[in-house]
Amino acid sequence: MSLLVQRSDVSEFRRRFRWIALFMLLAFLGLIVRLFYLQILESEENSAIARENIVRRITLATTRGIIRDRNGEVLAASRPSYNVYVVPRRLDMETVWPKLMEYLGVGVDEQARLQTLITTIRAGDGPRKNQQILLKEDISRDAVAGLKTHEAELPGVDVVPVPVRYYPHEEVGAHVLGYMAEVDAERLATLRSEGYVEGDRTGVSGIERAWESYLRGTRGWEKVLVDARGRRRPGGEGIIEDPRRVDPIPGRDLRLTLDAGIQKAIDKAMRGELAGGVALVDVRTGRILGLYSKPGYDSNALSGGSGKQVIRDAFKRLYTDPLKPALDKTLSGAYPPGSTFKPFTALAALEKGLIDPRQSSQCRGSLTFGKRTFRCTHVHGAVAMQRAITVSCNVYFYRLAAEYGVGMDLIAEMGQRFGFGARTGIGINAEAPGRMPTKAWMTLRNKGQFRLGFGLNAAIGQGATTVTVLQLALAYAALANGGTLYQPQIVRAVETSAGTVVQEFTPRVRRQIELRPENLELVHRAMVGGVNEEGGTAYRVRVAGVDMAGKTGTAQVSHKLARGQEAEKVWYFNREHAWFSGYAPTRSPEVAVVVLVEHGGAGGKHAAPVAFEVIRAYQELEHQHREVQAKGGPKPPGNPSSAGGKPSGDRPRQRPRPGGRGGSP
Repeated sequence: MSLLVQRSDVSEFRRRFRWIALFMLLAFLGLIVRLFYLQILESEENSAIARENIVRRITLATTRGIIRDRNGEVLAASRPSYNVYVVPRRLDMETVWPKLMEYLGVGVDEQARLQTLITTIRAGDGPRKNQQILLKEDISRDAVAGLKTHEAELPGVDVVPVPVRYYPHEEVGAHVLGYMAEVDAERLATLRSEGYVEGDRTGVSGIERAWESYLRGTRGWEKVLVDARGRRRPGGEGIIEDPRRVDPIPGRDLRLTLDAGIQKAIDKAMRGELAGGVALVDVRTGRILGLYSKPGYDSNALSGGSGKQVIRDAFKRLYTDPLKPALDKTLSGAYPPGSTFKPFTALAALEKGLIDPRQSSQCRGSLTFGKRTFRCTHVHGAVAMQRAITVSCNVYFYRLAAEYGVGMDLIAEMGQRFGFGARTGIGINAEAPGRMPTKAWMTLRNKGQFRLGFGLNAAIGQGATTVTVLQLALAYAALANGGTLYQPQIVRAVETSAGTVVQEFTPRVRRQIELRPENLELVHRAMVGGVNEEGGTAYRVRVAGVDMAGKTGTAQVSHKLARGQEAEKVWYFNREHAWFSGYAPTRSPEVAVVVLVEHGGAGGKHAAPVAFEVIRAYQELEHQHREVQAKGGPKPPGNPSSAGGKPSGDRPRQRPRPGGRGGSP
């Protein structure tokens, strides 16, 4: 009887079985839906993720363009270097990390810093954990050999060849060329759109910065197949999508107007001086042959080729040295020009017809004007304009301002015509505009008061007047070529790595200064006398065989003693600036030279000898170039074939000058 009656526990089992069956059915339905979603709806995305696990994209560094001088000598290039990159997500911190640190020879403190960096990235949710992160740059050859030998034991670690900037002439020309530095976080935020990433370096100053877009190039990349441990595997056909490789595009090369031989000659001539600047300009084209600032710095140290500690030490020196080596003395520093400005004051008087240049003025060593005495360097006696420029008589120029109506506005007008008070537009570094003060400016600066003594100071290049070395060089070039003020040019051409010219830059004229030829001729004869006549301010230091016209200058500085300073410790900075400005040769001039010896003292004693040495070096180099050309060798781009011959460049024709000066040589 009991067999015919259903047991209660069987009924309970059947109910549970139905629930289990229903749950399993729903689970299978969920799996089917999920598989459909993953395999059909998100197949492309999941395939891409799967490929990312076995396909790695490696960055291929590009080569930065080479900077050469006008004769092809390398001024800045790249040398081979190796950086270590890691992908934080693929890096085993327990087994791989200790080995990596051992092969790299990293110290305890640096190892702790790097480990903190990688651990922080691994713990974050950002994309950086799957990207290559720069761990260490410019590792030694021994470290490269060790990492390559144990590559299979180091998944997630890549050794990438990266060129490092190299400057063979070190400090010579450093301000012009500039240096490179790693892109900081602030700039990186704006440069990511241009392809920059962490660890990239960019030009910070000089040509490296101004021509960054030409020099930089474009990096490439390559896709490789890796296994679960991150080791490279051959093959990949059908797995790695095309294109598998994009080759890097090297940056453009630059050919400058500078001459490395002249740069080295300037450096040699300036060895006896602590600070200053020199500019050598082709008067027929405005091309800069030499641009030198002292003290300088080693661009190799600042560009990261010797490690971060070297960079820190170099920057510490730059910003603690009282001689300010970070300042470009040729472009960024503005100084009173002193007596080198007298030719422009003379032209201001002559062009307005305010004085007969043959009329003599008596110099007794000083001139009393109002309650103040304005002094001269010597008692010159009776001097006319030409002799006054030759012997640099201050009293003569004081009288121009005090008695003949050559006021500040007239002087400023002539100075502005020659480019003073405005940036030259060279396009590198932070260029100072200088100052060409007017009567209104001086009145405003002095609380509504104007003293006539301001004009006397302006007449001899003192007071509020300031110029840069390059401004003065371009102005003297205009004096030499008949009144053509050129736009300065530092880059001659852009070339490919194979040497093909992509873009060539021709001379550009800023303005043609209308001046009467007889007035220019008078100033020219006066500056020839300054070098070649007894009593000329550069006569005693002239160099045999160097045919040059020029003007010395000794610019006073304000003798102030800051509170807490001892006079014997700042005597150097209270010395006058020494100047020399001129051009050579005296007939058919080719180059203009300006030398500033900062706090050097007398211009005839300290600046003029440097200028003579620079011109002598220029003449020797030109002679060597002509000999090479005569033998059928290469011709420097943009150089005249001879001192009086037709130029090979494309400079504009210049007006003829009396006595065979100026014009097209």
